[in-house]
Amino acid sequence: MEKGFDKYASAYDAWFLNNRNVLYSEVNLVASTLKNAGRILSVGCGSGLFEKILREEYGITIENGIEPSTGMAEIARKRGLHVTIATAEEADFGQGDYDTLLFNGTPSYIGDLASVVRKAYEALPVGGRIVLIDVPKESSYGIMYNLAKALGTWDHPLLTGVFPPDPYPIEFVEVANWRTTAEKIELLEKAGFEELTYAQTLTTHPLYSNRQEEQPVEGFDRGDYVAVTAYKRR
Repeated sequence: MEKGFDKYASAYDAWFLNNRNVLYSEVNLVASTLKNAGRILSVGCGSGLFEKILREEYGITIENGIEPSTGMAEIARKRGLHVTIATAEEADFGQGDYDTLLFNGTPSYIGDLASVVRKAYEALPVGGRIVLIDVPKESSYGIMYNLAKALGTWDHPLLTGVFPPDPYPIEFVEVANWRTTAEKIELLEKAGFEELTYAQTLTTHPLYSNRQEEQPVEGFDRGDYVAVTAYKRR
């Protein structure tokens, strides 16, 4: 998987920059979960695009990241992040070193998410939080992506008129494993996390989601990008 991201690192940034309203709708959601977040580790920081925008435009500083793709990590380092090259399963989250473990867009690319969530719980101090943000399997985007993944292409009659003008690169779609919000809730609760809260964005059909920038709203019942925040209380 990381080799694919190495090869298409520039395509990842280009897609987000070409879909500016989608990008900022997602950044607004991420920012909303990081109020009083303390020391933040971005697990799967990618190219550091979100972290750069959060720092420069929202006053939210994320200094450290973990990223398995060397191509992505190189770009993130140029954007000011200290990046450790490792998968989430291999990475060391420290012991109380961070108050918030941020997984923005990465849960779908983590094979053993259950073990990673358990490890996050052990690493966080009491009062620390984990933030899981990605496309839910049950959402419009999730269903659309899984159809494209099953077909192996966007260029198919079943998808004609369904996907946006500039769809997410098929190379990234093919290696993802989207999970339902219910699955993520179950993993978090089994690991011991409490006080789960939810926020969502991209609440229109994928065909129209780049027409305007959205602010996040509570819940997970209609958003195509959903944040689940949970706390370690004991």
